[in-house]
Amino acid sequence: MKVKDIVIVGLMSAALTAGKLALSFIPNVEIVTLFLILFAVTLGLKRALLASYIFVSTEILLYGFSTWVPTYYTLWPGLVVATAMLGRVLKSEFGYAALAGIFGFAFGFFDAVIQSILYGPAYGVAYWLRGITFDVVHGVSNYIIVLMLFNPLHNMLKAQAAKLLLN
Repeated sequence: MKVKDIVIVGLMSAALTAGKLALSFIPNVEIVTLFLILFAVTLGLKRALLASYIFVSTEILLYGFSTWVPTYYTLWPGLVVATAMLGRVLKSEFGYAALAGIFGFAFGFFDAVIQSILYGPAYGVAYWLRGITFDVVHGVSNYIIVLMLFNPLHNMLKAQAAKLLLN
């Protein structure tokens, strides 16, 4: 890995953590999904995956180790891989917004699967049902955020990446 790549991944990771902290006062409204989609589309799968793992590791340092860790280590990198795999199909902000919305709606379900493994199926179902309203907020806010911000941020990031990576 080149020094430029290390610096870029560090900046990406810092942006993920700062973005999450900036919106942490609003339940289930976050910018991490948008950033990971942007990073995967603009800066590539390898850098985006590394940034997602560093972000999750930083979250553990900030909030401690708990039952959410397996979910985070699975879903955030999974979003990066899904974005990279579906990039040719999605093509526009509407496609990426749909992916982000589905991801937000499904986040709680996948977390409930992990909870079911750890504490049993009854707990997992109750956990998921209790959080459905949060999943709706997460999915709708992801859709709106990506729809509104994907194109301007993508254009800006693409221009800056061209300067950084070509020099």
